Amino acid sequence: MKRTLLMMSVAAFYCLDANAFETNAKNAILVDFDTGAYIYTKNHEDQMPPASMSKLMTVYIIFDKLKTGTLSLDDEFTVSENAWRKGGAASGGSTMFLKIGENVKVDDLLRGIIVQSGNDACIVAAENIAGSEEDFAMLMNETAEKLGLKNSVFANSTGLPDENQKMSAEDLAILARAIIKEFPQYYHIFQEKEFTYNGIKQGNRNPLLYSMSGADGLKTGHTEEAGFCLTGSAVRGNRRLIEVIAGLSSNKERSEESERLMSYGFREFNNYTLFKKGQVIEQAKVWYGAKKTVDMVIPVDVVQTLEKNQTKGYKFKVVYDEPLKAPVKKGSVIGKIVMTTPAGEVQKFDLLAAEDVAKIGVFKHLIENVKYYIGGNK
Repeated sequence: MKRTLLMMSVAAFYCLDANAFETNAKNAILVDFDTGAYIYTKNHEDQMPPASMSKLMTVYIIFDKLKTGTLSLDDEFTVSENAWRKGGAASGGSTMFLKIGENVKVDDLLRGIIVQSGNDACIVAAENIAGSEEDFAMLMNETAEKLGLKNSVFANSTGLPDENQKMSAEDLAILARAIIKEFPQYYHIFQEKEFTYNGIKQGNRNPLLYSMSGADGLKTGHTEEAGFCLTGSAVRGNRRLIEVIAGLSSNKERSEESERLMSYGFREFNNYTLFKKGQVIEQAKVWYGAKKTVDMVIPVDVVQTLEKNQTKGYKFKVVYDEPLKAPVKKGSVIGKIVMTTPAGEVQKFDLLAAEDVAKIGVFKHLIENVKYYIGGNK
């Protein structure tokens, strides 16, 4: 028999309507790092020219190769004439000021990409990793598919204008979250405010690093088509938020709007633990067991990003097949807790057996059957 139990004792919350905040950005998203909740969205799934924010995928691939050991920070890459012409000082774009034929360490290239937004640094990395920038773009697309980026297509490593180079704000937020989560040993580079190479010092273009306490990444972008853009992250207390804004008209507007959106997320929302890992949610009846019941526990913290100081709207119920049949193994999935948000979204979390419950012997089994047929399973 399927049994459901409505949970009435847990505080519940609801999220603020997205219309409560407005931004001049054409595309935007604000995401809680821990829960993955979308706090604010605006045209977040639309494909758009990502400009230099594309470099986050180039960085992800380099980080991944460092993590797996196929690259080291001390490896040296050679600067080709192609990289110099397309992305070097002669190009007129953002550059690391690399010289034709010089060998540059991967460690320096990363800072050239992240801090200086060097197009030459990206092309050098692409050519040395994949043989050509075209082949590296194929690797970028393969990586995008693995990460679940549904609205991203790459044609180059830099984000220089190309009608085939597209990303969505949502995909950029997913990519940023993956970089922070998967490569904490390298992520600190994003908060470096300046880098000097070949005697030329350049500052990090991320405005949040200078205006907001706790800001530590990630990447700006700008082309005529894309406007002024930013993928940013900041930490306040034990919370991290990730934002993407695009299509702004000036560097000043990018700076103001990025700080407004990030501040809104920290000010108006918080994370609330609805259930704690190991918490006993309900007792399940056990048939033919050495014990009549077994505790049902939740194996993870259930945390939701919610508007501050709101206390209604969520509903919870426990679902399991009653009675369970012995033997029951500790840690086995024996039911689920079903959570329904005020918007009607349903989330399900496994419930596990807190202990082993052995099966009773044949004689006791017979006695239980007699009891059941006489008076039911009580």
